[in-house]
Amino acid sequence: MKDEEPFLLDDPARLKALAHPMRRLILRHLNIHGPATSTTIGELLGAKTGTTSYHLRQLEKYGFIEEIPERSGGRERWWRRSETPRDMRAPTPEQLAPEDRQVLEEFHRVGFEEDRALLERFPDAYRRDPDWAKGSRGLGRMTKEEFAEFFDAYVALVLKYSPRAQDASPGARPLYIRMIAFPADES
Repeated sequence: MKDEEPFLLDDPARLKALAHPMRRLILRHLNIHGPATSTTIGELLGAKTGTTSYHLRQLEKYGFIEEIPERSGGRERWWRRSETPRDMRAPTPEQLAPEDRQVLEEFHRVGFEEDRALLERFPDAYRRDPDWAKGSRGLGRMTKEEFAEFFDAYVALVLKYSPRAQDASPGARPLYIRMIAFPADES
């Protein structure tokens, strides 16, 4: 697997596309379950086909998904996750114009709402099968430079063990993996 350069999500329109809860659900579905139509996604998410079609077109517009022409026909269009970079990183507030920083805040807010819900599911997942649910907590002491190196190594490790679905080993399952770190000595 070749090393990918991090892709900075510094385009406010792309960030906004990813900040929408319905679009995040659609991307999650395509990531976990593979290709789908707007009808099947709408049924699964409890949304009208017109709504899912709109959000699919927005995700396509910004390069996160693509139509599968060989499977599409008539009014039925099949969609899959595109070959976007897997190491996508949010910009710092200073990398955006002041008027665009609210989009970054919304992107983080929606993402952390999802993460909170995942954390609430963890105890049940651990009870069901502790071999498939792992957790870790720690406290480290690092300089900014060491922390940047640590984060890059973490992302590289996740990418190393997370091939695209078509390249995964038989029996591989999709896993939610999260890492959050911030200074412990701030209130």
